[in-house]
Amino acid sequence: MKNYAKVVALLGLSAVTLSASGYRIPEQSLNSTALSAAYVAGANGADASYFNPANMVWNNDASEMELALTYIGLSKVKYTDVSGFTNESKGEKFYVPTFHYVSPAVGNWRFGLSMVAPAGLSKRWDDAYAKSTSKEFTLSVIELNPTVAYKVSDKFAIGFGLRGVYSEGIIKSDAASGALTRDMKANSIDYGYNLAMSFKPMENLTFATTYRSKVDLTVEGNAKLHYVAQPDYDGDASLTVPLPASLTLATAYTMNKTTVEFVYERTYWSSYKELDFKYPSPLTGVLKLKYDDPKAKDWKDVNAYRIGVTHQYSDKLKLMAGFAIDKSPAPESTLGFELPDSDAKLYSFGLEYALNKNMKIGLSYLYDDKESRTVLNPTANAGTNPVPNGTFTNSSAQLITASFKYKF
Repeated sequence: MKNYAKVVALLGLSAVTLSASGYRIPEQSLNSTALSAAYVAGANGADASYFNPANMVWNNDASEMELALTYIGLSKVKYTDVSGFTNESKGEKFYVPTFHYVSPAVGNWRFGLSMVAPAGLSKRWDDAYAKSTSKEFTLSVIELNPTVAYKVSDKFAIGFGLRGVYSEGIIKSDAASGALTRDMKANSIDYGYNLAMSFKPMENLTFATTYRSKVDLTVEGNAKLHYVAQPDYDGDASLTVPLPASLTLATAYTMNKTTVEFVYERTYWSSYKELDFKYPSPLTGVLKLKYDDPKAKDWKDVNAYRIGVTHQYSDKLKLMAGFAIDKSPAPESTLGFELPDSDAKLYSFGLEYALNKNMKIGLSYLYDDKESRTVLNPTANAGTNPVPNGTFTNSSAQLITASFKYKF
């Protein structure tokens, strides 16, 4: 059910997760949530293995690990059609565990391992109009990311990692009171890589860049398609959709006990050109029109701008806050109910407390505020073309991350 993957891309998770355009989720640790993902040049501790593996060479010479759990809450999105009727999606709640580890130094080498959820989403509608295409779109993605770093000199380091990505999802549609329905489930395992580089011209100044490769989610599974006027289809289905490549450029500067970081992030969503389901035998009639013919998406590359501030208030207490501006990649012409995405502003804060020299706990919060978005499709109607022709409002996401860090 490669369908599912595509849908996921659609849904977009910054949304929800939120904090990235489309369906990516940049926040995968306590610090990244607290800093609105302005956490690349200043990445330290166990989660450096994911956010900037090159920085692992400057960690303390010990094993470090972080266990975190993130609650993600998605608001009910309200849709108001130009004709005047309104409806809203269901609210969603998720609990996402993450894990990070960095080894002690082995000569000039350090090794790391992260288990994260880099993408995902869910959108469900009960209204007859919206559920004709998007009764449910749900995506779950888990990534295992082993990394390695090499200290070229006291001022320069490089890092490399492999991405093993498992995805699974569900997509359901229900049109014309059950006369036309779709029920798909699928999963896949796919691979990619990531690169990192850090340069410290001074002890308190770091420049960094990271790159995550695109991973094509080659989802395969089963599809059950029904239309009252022709035979049902119950068999294999597949779809390939991108988990897009991303590039970050970052700098972090420390003044006394305060570190300020700026991050520019470019996400290459233009690789998401269409939604094209594949079946062993071509579909015919209405099933072909609704569930087989390629649907254009034509997403665009977008930028995000992030700033994070970290203040070491005392030996035991660290305070953090962040802000980000995140652009939506989805053009009005192809926006759908499965992912009513829009530009967003992110606000976040958090704290970390040292229990002793080896153990720390922390809590952070992020609010993703989506702008209202109006989509006008004058030819839209529930019978033949159930696409948005109105305004989406009240779209937001909240993340709460609790963390335990241990050095040994």
